[in-house]
Amino acid sequence: MNNNNVIIKINNLKKIYSIGNIKVNALNRIDLEVKKGEFVSIMGPSGSGKSTLMNIIGCLDTPTSGLYLLDNQDVSKLRDNSLAEIRNKKIGFVFQTFNLLSKSNIIDNVDLPLIYSKNKLTKTKKELIHEVILSLGLEGRQRHKPSELSGGQRQRVAIARALVNNPAIILADEPTGNLDSHTGEEIMAIFQDLNEHGRTIFIVTHELDIAKHTKRIIYLKDGMVINEERINNPISANKVLKDMPHLEKRIEELEENTIDEKNN
Repeated sequence: MNNNNVIIKINNLKKIYSIGNIKVNALNRIDLEVKKGEFVSIMGPSGSGKSTLMNIIGCLDTPTSGLYLLDNQDVSKLRDNSLAEIRNKKIGFVFQTFNLLSKSNIIDNVDLPLIYSKNKLTKTKKELIHEVILSLGLEGRQRHKPSELSGGQRQRVAIARALVNNPAIILADEPTGNLDSHTGEEIMAIFQDLNEHGRTIFIVTHELDIAKHTKRIIYLKDGMVINEERINNPISANKVLKDMPHLEKRIEELEENTIDEKNN
């Protein structure tokens, strides 16, 4: 495999936590390669190590041992300041709980990564923020605060914030977990569109239906990769959204028929 096409390379990675005299193997001998432009999901039960793996991929934590190359740079043993710089430059985060600044409007929330960025900007901050807000369908709400937005709109702001720095990868931790099914599909449609335009995207989810929107599923258990699955025909979020009104109408009809049967 051409290393120029590999955005994430993990080899024999381990993460051990010490709790008193007890050592917990959170990750055990993980090997993983992800090409640029892949759309990958991580699944596993509670305690499987998926959050730990996401934290290491996101440079929020470092492994106990093993190799982690991010965009051909060894980040396995970097110190906190260097990791923070890598995070800001290379990674865009999207969280289940949005993690927006409650007292700041959309513009200021999206601007946050640019404040700490050392990247050379090709456009003004105002232009970058406007473009990403427009691309996420948030035009006209720039001055709104998170409390004035729906859950789906808040997640769009979080995605805009993740994109504004043009990161190498997007890491999304349960991005549909706090959303209803329709809004969740809208968010997955955004991720699918971003991936179609070349973005590398990682999603942690406990929902198989969400994972099947991606092109590759990595299954974790007890800190180990136990299986990988290529999804040749991912679920199309746009198709689900198109069909959803018909499904909702059918459900309403079934509920009405049930009520009529009980009344009779």
